[in-house]
Amino acid sequence: MASLVKRAHDPYEHLIKILLLGNSGVGKTQILLRYSENNFRTGYMCTIGVDFKIKKLQVDDRVVKMQIWDTAGQEKYQTLTQNFYKGAMGILLVFAVNNRDSLKDIDKWMNQIKQHASENIIKILIGNKIDLQDRSITTEEAQQLATKYGIQYFETSAKDGINVNEAFLQIAKLILHQHQDSLNPNPKQRLTNHQNEIKIDSSCC
Repeated sequence: MASLVKRAHDPYEHLIKILLLGNSGVGKTQILLRYSENNFRTGYMCTIGVDFKIKKLQVDDRVVKMQIWDTAGQEKYQTLTQNFYKGAMGILLVFAVNNRDSLKDIDKWMNQIKQHASENIIKILIGNKIDLQDRSITTEEAQQLATKYGIQYFETSAKDGINVNEAFLQIAKLILHQHQDSLNPNPKQRLTNHQNEIKIDSSCC
């Protein structure tokens, strides 16, 4: 199980690793660009292997540093992509709402996650390109798939910036909530826990 990392002297409390997965051409790179730089580039952007960006965000009362890996969707790069599952705590599974094959292949990506990622890794399904007129996948269809896997579903437009920030914020929240037991308690809480342990030990002897 991956653990949240707190580093002294750094202006953030926790570091989490996120992967963007999905077929080539669904807009993973554009989603990352919109989120990290609030930018959008026209034209097709093909990721060669992997790329990553860093983004800090506020989650409740914590400062989180998010390391986001944009992975290539082409078959020839997937062996390389598998190496980056190690240490990942969250995955955004992306399909395009105008590309039915990209939705069908979510099952394939889920199988790959099952083989290579941590068993309890957080996953969110994203239907991208809702700004396009040639949409062929309904919200209901996508939601059914998300329900099948027990994960949340967001519809996004990297071009218009719709729901991109919300999706990343939600996966960060889910990760922090899942790992809250591994977070270092404050000194006062540590002292209380230590005192409780002493009481328990003395009573059992």
